[in-house]
Amino acid sequence: MKPSMPSFLDIEAGRKRLASMRVVASEPIHSLYTLLKLTMDDGSPLPPMVPGQFVQVAVPDAPHTFLRRPISVNMVDEADNTLWLLIRRAGEGTNRLCDLNVGSVLSVILPLGNGFSSPIDPSERLLLVGGGVGVAPLLYMGKLLAEHGFIPEFLLGARSEVDLLQRDLFAAYGEVHVATDDGSTGEHGLVTQHSRLSQPVDKIYCCGPAPMMKAVAKEARRIGADCEVSLENMMACGVGACLCCVENTVKGNVCVCTEGPVFNINQLTWPI
Repeated sequence: MKPSMPSFLDIEAGRKRLASMRVVASEPIHSLYTLLKLTMDDGSPLPPMVPGQFVQVAVPDAPHTFLRRPISVNMVDEADNTLWLLIRRAGEGTNRLCDLNVGSVLSVILPLGNGFSSPIDPSERLLLVGGGVGVAPLLYMGKLLAEHGFIPEFLLGARSEVDLLQRDLFAAYGEVHVATDDGSTGEHGLVTQHSRLSQPVDKIYCCGPAPMMKAVAKEARRIGADCEVSLENMMACGVGACLCCVENTVKGNVCVCTEGPVFNINQLTWPI
């Protein structure tokens, strides 16, 4: 299936494939989050991946967890030939993934879905907004933007300072703005209340909880900024067969796993 949006910069996503991938690093970065770094078990190069795409991971040694888990592409490190997955503990399946040891081999379907569209003019003011584990796909995107002469800004939200994810890594690619619910760092309040959203911006890329994305979309529409959101609908198959991730759009109901997960807000029927 062809992407519904232009390929991101000079990358054309590879065809999806079933691969055996080996864990080369498992790094707990928070009590609820682990960063897994995977490489191809046979030593082959990673397939090209576009920011905003995801993978489907089978949970090993889990007889009661038979569905694969969809996980955003956090980073593609070409130098090490590694794929980074930022995983949040949310149940038995993700707990097992977070507890994997280095050397474990996983069955992974990748890359899946359509990612973010490419900006064209390096002078565009780009704002990447993420909340919680929704920051994951924005790191790889920020890296590519910076490498191609764009100057991205990041707006990250979390409950408190200790819950902010990968803040130092984002700072390597652009200015980082922060909002925390408890005011422990950055501006006090929700990420959608941050003062950066009231300043000029041409394009917003967003991922996080649905209420957050809808609030960002509403603000984008108010200020006339283009806006793309990465939906986190429940997914089981990742290939459009199970129909559990359906989203209503201006063209009717579509599967988020194949038509998205990234959509321009003008494609959605959100009441904003």
